[in-house]
Amino acid sequence: MSMGCLPAHGRIDCTECFRGEIVHFDRTKRDDRDWRITANPLAWGNPNAPIIILGFSKGQTQAGDLARTPHDQIAYKGNRPNVGRILAHVGLVKVGTRESQAAAIDRMIADRNGLFHFGSLIRCSVERYDRAKGEWKGSGGGMLDRFVGMPFGAEIAGNCVSKHLVNLPKASKLIVMFGMGSNQNYVREARSLMSQARGNRMREISQVAYEDDHVTVVHVEHFASQGDLIPQWLGEGKHQDHPRSEFGRLARHAVNHAIERFA
Repeated sequence: MSMGCLPAHGRIDCTECFRGEIVHFDRTKRDDRDWRITANPLAWGNPNAPIIILGFSKGQTQAGDLARTPHDQIAYKGNRPNVGRILAHVGLVKVGTRESQAAAIDRMIADRNGLFHFGSLIRCSVERYDRAKGEWKGSGGGMLDRFVGMPFGAEIAGNCVSKHLVNLPKASKLIVMFGMGSNQNYVREARSLMSQARGNRMREISQVAYEDDHVTVVHVEHFASQGDLIPQWLGEGKHQDHPRSEFGRLARHAVNHAIERFA
C-alpha cells in the first residue's frame, strides 16, 4: 500500500458523501430519518504526523459558529482542559496543571509541523433529531455507537475511514480516538470499520485498543463525558479503584506499546 498523507490543516476538500451534488461548506446537509450530516470537514496539525487524535464529529459547540471562529480555536472548543487531562494520562501531554495542559493542546492543534494531527472520525458534523424536544443535537448518550451502528452512519463512517485513515503517511503509527461507547460498543464498531476499510483484520490488544501491522488504535474517555466519568477513567482521588479506571490504564499501556513498537 502506497503511503499518503492526512488532510492538511484547514478546510478539507471532500464531497464523498453528497452523491455528486454541489456542496457549500457548512450549509449543505444530507439526512436520513433522525440523522443528518453537514458538509464542514476540517483538519488541524501536521498532515504527516506520527500521532492522530480523533474525536467522533464536531459537536454543536465546535460547529455552531464556524464562519466567525478562527480555525485553530474550533477543535475541542470549550473542552481543551479535559483533552489535556486525558492525553496527559496516556503519556502524550506533559503532566501539569489543567491550564498548562490546555495550553499544550492549544499549541499542538496549531502546529502544522509537530507530532500530532487532529480531526474527527466523521469529518463532517453529525446530528441526531431529538423528537421529544423537536431539535437537532450534536451530542448525547449513545451518539457514537448508534450512528456507526445503522446503515446511513455506517456508510458515512466507511467513506470517512476509507478516505482519511487507509492511505496513511508512513510516519503515522498511533491513532487515539475519544470515546468508547456504551459497553465498548463504539470500540467494536470502529474496529470493524477500520478492518473493512483497511482490508485486513485489526487485532485486538485489549478492550480499548487494536492494531494491524502499520497502526495502533487506542480509545480513551470522551472529553465531553458528563458527571464523574472522566475522573473515574483517570482514577483520580476517590475513584482510584473504580472499575472504569482500568480502561484508563489499558489505554496508557496500549499507547506505550505503540510507541515502543515503532520506536
